[in-house]
Amino acid sequence: MKAFHARERSVAASVLALGIGLTLAPTAFADDYTVDGQGAGPIQVAAGPTSDNADPAALQACDAFAQVLDTSSSYYGDFADSFEGSDYADPAVDTSNVTGRTALRQSAAVAMQAAQTPGLDPSIANPMRIWSLGASKLLVKMGLRIPGDSLNSTATEMNAQAEQVQQACANAGTHA
Repeated sequence: MKAFHARERSVAASVLALGIGLTLAPTAFADDYTVDGQGAGPIQVAAGPTSDNADPAALQACDAFAQVLDTSSSYYGDFADSFEGSDYADPAVDTSNVTGRTALRQSAAVAMQAAQTPGLDPSIANPMRIWSLGASKLLVKMGLRIPGDSLNSTATEMNAQAEQVQQACANAGTHA
């Protein structure tokens, strides 16, 4: 009986440590690609006009986030394309999974750093942080080899946050 309780405490401690680790870990972004191929495609990131009176903090953060979206959507899109009609056992899927997770990890870190830009309006920073957490969630799902529908729902959530960032950046006189 004692061994069982020790095991329960061990599992509880592990779950708690994982939760804390995921909370503190850098996060990233995915695009509109869906694993089943029915998505609208990646979000197109293009440098947009910047107004003369744009908020300097927004300029810096939104530019970094735009680069994050471009990079992460490209690599996640490659993974989604290779996964379509296949599974994680496919060597091409395995390779693109590793590359996609690496891009998501790096993008999440940059997005979180951008969200912490001094003086950045919370209407920009908050959805960046949520996007970053979503990227971490997607990264974990890919690492655990979770199936497509779950990946799609996380990517959809991330896209919604990316749209909020883009709108808030536009309101601040710049683009993301």
